[in-house]
Amino acid sequence: MPLDPFFDERLRLHRKYLFDQALSTVRTRLATLTRFLRTPSAPVEGTPAEAPVARPDRAERAAKAQASAALGPRARARARHRRSALAWDRSELRTVGTPGPEVRTVEHQVEVPGHPTVRVRIYYPDVVGHAPVPAVLAFFGGAFRIGGIDYPTTDAAFRRRTVDAHVAVAAVDYSLAPEHRYPVQVEQAYAALLWLFGNAPELAIDPMRIGVLGISAGGNIAATVALMNRDRAGLPLRLQILEVPVVDLTGHHLDLRAVRGLGIPRPLALRELRSVALTYLPHPDDGLEPYASPLRAASHEGLPPAVILTAEYDPLRGDGDAYGYALRRAGVDASVVRYQGVTHDVAIFTAALPAARRWHDDVVAALRRLHA
Repeated sequence: MPLDPFFDERLRLHRKYLFDQALSTVRTRLATLTRFLRTPSAPVEGTPAEAPVARPDRAERAAKAQASAALGPRARARARHRRSALAWDRSELRTVGTPGPEVRTVEHQVEVPGHPTVRVRIYYPDVVGHAPVPAVLAFFGGAFRIGGIDYPTTDAAFRRRTVDAHVAVAAVDYSLAPEHRYPVQVEQAYAALLWLFGNAPELAIDPMRIGVLGISAGGNIAATVALMNRDRAGLPLRLQILEVPVVDLTGHHLDLRAVRGLGIPRPLALRELRSVALTYLPHPDDGLEPYASPLRAASHEGLPPAVILTAEYDPLRGDGDAYGYALRRAGVDASVVRYQGVTHDVAIFTAALPAARRWHDDVVAALRRLHA
């Protein structure tokens, strides 16, 4: 069906963003080439430059500028991009999102052997007495390089799902790429899973009613955790909910018919999608590994039941379709639902888009299966 009119202005801004990104890449490469070709001037002997004395009120700014320069142009650009993304997310919640209700939250630091410690925030529903509740280990989206559990729309969604589904949401603040690349994120996720099961009684969580959930890049991590658990620990994982997941980082299951309907040139769309894998993976060939691309696992037998949600105007719809088929072929109870007329980020717009509210309701219905 045609794209919902709600997305008209957003699509215009997204096209502009893609063109600006492509232009920025060209400018960066030209600047690098210019610096390479430029011959540095030699110092004149006997005339050492005197170091300027910074005034006290400028010392702090000078130190910050020096630290910023030491990061390099790519790191500075990445920092700017993340600040902009956070500001945009804050605006999205205010204008088209739904604030989250007040719930009790507790934060923990989970040790990860050989990798950075990861923060896990647990959102608790109201309970009568001290009965343990079902829980879902949740992973945010953001192309592996932006996002986090502190992003306003992410935090609000976890809060609303906690209350409406009456399950605890254990949100994992995994490390971002390219500062940390695969397999750091999936090892952090797996460590969080082991920790959640191992400490379930103290956390007031029922270890027999635990699932995983992830959106976009987080869907990749959630699917991978299910695979790792099957291969390594065999814990009684009950459910996996995958929202617009990317499950094949080789790109072989991208459905570019989706971007044709958005009027985005194929080269720009491919450039953006490929950059996700290049940012996350140490080497492109790593995308062939099943813990990077869970669709490429030799077998999908023995995995928990799956609920997969995709969007019509999202090239990752091909990943979701293919993964659902692979699971069903392996005898796994799996369903795939495609939402018509919407884009990859549909779940955010609960205050403005009926499809987003239905998306929330369907995720809540899937989470309630943990109560069985």
